[in-house]
Amino acid sequence: MKVCLVGSSGGHLTHLYMLKKFWDDKDRFWVTFNKEDAKSLLKDERMYPCYFPTNRNFINLVKNTILAWKILKKEKPDLIISSGAAVAVPFFYIGKLFFHTKNVYIEVFDRVDSPTLTGKMVYPVADKFILQWEELKKIYPKAINLGSLF
Repeated sequence: MKVCLVGSSGGHLTHLYMLKKFWDDKDRFWVTFNKEDAKSLLKDERMYPCYFPTNRNFINLVKNTILAWKILKKEKPDLIISSGAAVAVPFFYIGKLFFHTKNVYIEVFDRVDSPTLTGKMVYPVADKFILQWEELKKIYPKAINLGSLF
């Protein structure tokens, strides 16, 4: 199984890295911002830098959509996992529509009773949508509440 882990640097990347017990023995690659925290944490990993800022930035959405197409065509992952933010959107849609990936989205820990914009956008193409708070089941009825990842 080949896994694509895609997300912003900072807290989103930390969430994904905390899943190490899952991805450690998998063929994997990362898509994240080319920032110091990501470069340090992923120094021994295969990483593709994406364009930022991403939130509400149409130009970088277009650039990251083109990037998603190129990376997914080259890597052909079976599974895409993300905890946000906006860079996940083009990877989830292109992955699902053109490469038939399974998509897993993890809504971030600090969202207790309101959704993230990215979560709302990828919910329709997520095969598994994971919550860390039961309160969000009102917004995402098909989601699975696993509780805190921390």
